[in-house]
Amino acid sequence: MAAHKDPAPQESASQDSAVAWWVRRDAGNMSSAEIAAFEAWVADRANAAAFTYICALCGEVKALKPRRVDALAARRRRRMAFAAALAATLAAVASFDTLRLLWSADFRTAAGETRMVALADGSKVQLGGKSAIAVHYAAGERSLTLLEGEAFFDVAPDAARPFVVTAAGGSVTALGTSFDIALENDGARVTVAEHKVAVASHGEKTIVEEGRQCDFGPAAPTSAPVPVAVPDATAWRRGKLIFVDRPLGEVVDILSRYHRGYIIVASDSTRRLRVTGVFDAADPIGALRAIEASLALDAIHIGDYLVALRG
Repeated sequence: MAAHKDPAPQESASQDSAVAWWVRRDAGNMSSAEIAAFEAWVADRANAAAFTYICALCGEVKALKPRRVDALAARRRRRMAFAAALAATLAAVASFDTLRLLWSADFRTAAGETRMVALADGSKVQLGGKSAIAVHYAAGERSLTLLEGEAFFDVAPDAARPFVVTAAGGSVTALGTSFDIALENDGARVTVAEHKVAVASHGEKTIVEEGRQCDFGPAAPTSAPVPVAVPDATAWRRGKLIFVDRPLGEVVDILSRYHRGYIIVASDSTRRLRVTGVFDAADPIGALRAIEASLALDAIHIGDYLVALRG
């Protein structure tokens, strides 16, 4: 199988969109509006190159074959699980509505990139890898939306204009503070570094104090705030990723923000395996290989762009 060169940072956005278009076209039944949007997108030379690369890559995935006849049945089951995981992973980025939402971002980072954004009021936002925000400032309110990934907010005081971040169907209002929000598990996790915030979700408000963390989202009530080691929870700002007894699925979701490609976990049982470790955010492949070794996982690497893990 041919090896693939890891894409450069400037190629990441084109390849993300290329994967989305490949999945959408493969599914068929594109609307006339989608066809027109695809034709306009692929007319760009960089996008056309990215689409050609993804077509070749996905062709290699489809071509994976079992090597031992006596293990055919077991490998077929694994391959089906792999295909299902691949479909789920690509579907997460392939939605036309999701792409349209991310195109509305005012600030965005590629995988593996972090960025400090200075806002008009003096507040600062640090974006983690593969993250995006939209900014909607008005006379009476400073409103932002976390569209993807993770961000750390350092808020300039202004009692006349509340600072509100919308995420995962809820909102976080700063009460003179700095805090982190990460989109995880179809919800959001907020970690308060200084002072406190008010989390509004499901019609209820929860105050989260300094040094505490809670989860909220559309599928479940806001969790009770719990103590957290803030330097560990925000270690990504220093180029480190620290996990203490976290499910592999959650670890992979976070590592994916720093990997210019896709990481797939082939089964729910594998996603539930526990991981503890300190990893370099600049070397997600190294982190994956360390996790593979510690958990005795079987892994498929197609270049460094696509990695599939299975127990």
